[in-house]
Amino acid sequence: MPPPPQIIRVIDLETTGQAPPLHGVCEIGWQDVALGGDGQWALMGEGGSFLVNPGRAIPPITQAIHHILDEEVADAPSWNDCARPILDPYPRRLALAAHRADFEMKFCSAAMTRSADWICTWKCALRLWPESPSFSNQVLRYWRRPEGIDQERGLPAHRAFPDAYVTAFHLRDMLNIASVAQLIEWSSLPGLLPRVRNGPDRGKDWRELEEDVLATFAADRDPDVRYTAEQEQARRRGGGEIGRQSLQRALL
Repeated sequence: MPPPPQIIRVIDLETTGQAPPLHGVCEIGWQDVALGGDGQWALMGEGGSFLVNPGRAIPPITQAIHHILDEEVADAPSWNDCARPILDPYPRRLALAAHRADFEMKFCSAAMTRSADWICTWKCALRLWPESPSFSNQVLRYWRRPEGIDQERGLPAHRAFPDAYVTAFHLRDMLNIASVAQLIEWSSLPGLLPRVRNGPDRGKDWRELEEDVLATFAADRDPDVRYTAEQEQARRRGGGEIGRQSLQRALL
């Protein structure tokens, strides 16, 4: 009997807001990416999605994003009753993945995922494709134009299955560049930003900044900004790394 395939499950959640337990899940979508016999990663299976009863009203401001109505989820299962089989499938996945995975992780407890590792395709895209004009799921989709993506299957945006489907193409291409272990490692760290994203130095390469400006960013409240500035400071001392240098080191 052949061994079970090596799978990473991409998920996407639509929710009533940003912060559980105040907010709840109203839809989950998934798409698997598997390692083939040729040593290449590819999408596997049809994926899917279903609605979830969040246990509270869906605010109009979030309905305006995903267009899921209260009456559509009234008879749906609760999150605690339906999450585990999707988050911890058989054959067991190597990891879970999501774009901006820190958001999904807030709703997916260790008990639901059996303490799964996570891959954040947003954080990995910062490292692998620093030239992208932006790093949202949809900007990466149209900037990269992943081979084989079905335009209609990836629509509408901001619904759970189409978003998971698009993310799966980003993950497939990432896995064919860097190892699972490397993507998990990058995902466990704050985001390494290729460019300054706010303020008068917006758009600049971190290497262009004066020392005093860099020091200000190194004290920023945003963990991604602070981490990136610290890495640039370390690079100037002969240590840290910025952008594609991380990939080069990973492939050596």
